[in-house]
Amino acid sequence: MSASLHGWIILDKPLGLGSTQAVSAAKRALRAGGYAKAKIGHGGTLDPLATGVLPIALGEATKLAGRMLDSDKIYDFTIRFGEQTDTLDGEGTVVARSGARPERAALLAALPAFTGPIAQVPPAFSALKVDGERAYALARAGAEVTLASRNVTIHALTAAPGPDGLLESATLTAHVSKGTYIRSLARDIALALGTVGHVTMLRRTKAGPFTLDSAISLDMLADLGQRRALEDTTLPLTAGLDDIPVLAVTPGQAGLLRQGRVLAGIAAQHGSHLAIDGDTPVALVDVSDAGVRVLRGFNL
Repeated sequence: MSASLHGWIILDKPLGLGSTQAVSAAKRALRAGGYAKAKIGHGGTLDPLATGVLPIALGEATKLAGRMLDSDKIYDFTIRFGEQTDTLDGEGTVVARSGARPERAALLAALPAFTGPIAQVPPAFSALKVDGERAYALARAGAEVTLASRNVTIHALTAAPGPDGLLESATLTAHVSKGTYIRSLARDIALALGTVGHVTMLRRTKAGPFTLDSAISLDMLADLGQRRALEDTTLPLTAGLDDIPVLAVTPGQAGLLRQGRVLAGIAAQHGSHLAIDGDTPVALVDVSDAGVRVLRGFNL
């Protein structure tokens, strides 16, 4: 049996596949390659109707999956004007129609109002819980679902080049904070333009530090598993932490951190660091006046 893998496989998730199904595909690839059994998780749900970057965490990298959920994302998406659906995408039932079509100039003029901190109401068809039940399950059962408005941040919002005049659809790119619903953003943009709309294309091009540049297809994932070559595409655990500084520690200090001890007398900037002993990641740590404290330890 091959050694355990600890790191990230970046999947270019195809249309129609759920995030849980993607994790199952990774498990099958590991089994096919005879790799040691390991924990597997994903770094951020992607709707079946969405495609693009889905980080799959293997082994000790699963301890960073929660951090990936908190990261910024970038999406390309297309709004089709004239019809709003109950799901706010192409899968739902039309609930509103409008003959109005926005001009491109009006679209461009509207985008600044949706940039920066904004409040948005999530779609009724979402994974948020209402009284312990998933909102989408209640909505599918015919219940009226009312979700509270939430504050999110749209770091950047741009429209792809296109013709002037009236628009049947528009493709945009959004760099957003965690918790942002692109379907809600599309709904609200259409309403601000005096019409209605829904998302017909949604593609995530970046999740945290991961982009499509390092992503592989579902077929390639299966092929690499069969050829026992998954390590060829697995990014190191540290790839999920490239936005924080490294803190070099001695073997003795590494041993103390692995025991959950707090290190004193370490000169480093306050905040999160990746503690490394040589080339081996030891822990994600927090540095403060109280010392160096373990946030997530790695068993490597």
